[in-house]
Amino acid sequence: MPRYPAVLFDFFGTLTRCVQRGAAHETTAELLGCPVDTLAAVLDRTFYQRASGRHGNAEATLRWVCAQAGVHPSDDAVRAAVASRHRAVRADTRLRDDAVPALAALREQGVRTGVISDCTHELPAFLPQLAVAPLLDARIFSVHVGRCKPDPALYLAACRRLDVRPEDCLYVGDGGSRELTGAQRAGMTAVRLAAPDLAGHLVFDAEPDWDGPVVGSLSEVVELVDAVPVDC
Repeated sequence: MPRYPAVLFDFFGTLTRCVQRGAAHETTAELLGCPVDTLAAVLDRTFYQRASGRHGNAEATLRWVCAQAGVHPSDDAVRAAVASRHRAVRADTRLRDDAVPALAALREQGVRTGVISDCTHELPAFLPQLAVAPLLDARIFSVHVGRCKPDPALYLAACRRLDVRPEDCLYVGDGGSRELTGAQRAGMTAVRLAAPDLAGHLVFDAEPDWDGPVVGSLSEVVELVDAVPVDC
């Protein structure tokens, strides 16, 4: 029987390779009539407000972003920019080579799996199209919950969805948003994914002082889940 009956994963930088804003974001800025650097700066400093769904749907949120950037595009331009941003974020998203094999291996062991992501409106829209989607029993998005990590609400929502106790869950993440400390405080065992590519990852509020368990790949998570506890 697996040591942990449920494993929860962060999404960006964990199930995916490192994320950086690609060239496709330039189109979004052009549609809005906003300098690329200005738009990027506003997106960076407002991430948690946007990821908590505080400003409404994708269109309303982007219009609010425009106001912060000092531009006032037309309704048609905003709608086009919403679609452009969706494509841009999707283009930035590349699953790790071992994401599907690791999730499949966990499912074969009878382990329930889920994702907890601090994200804006784009991820919930395109995650169902990704190869990992059928392998996730729970999908918790900050933009839907109205809270961001390390708030315990996200972790506990995942537990309710999977019908497990926090102490029965292993949480895996790259450490953004102080998610590992948050998982621990919620009662879970947390492990940091320290893959080499994450040196260039776009991350907010990282926790470089993490001194808990570390793995170098998702494949190692599968081994960890089935490991025999040391005190047995």
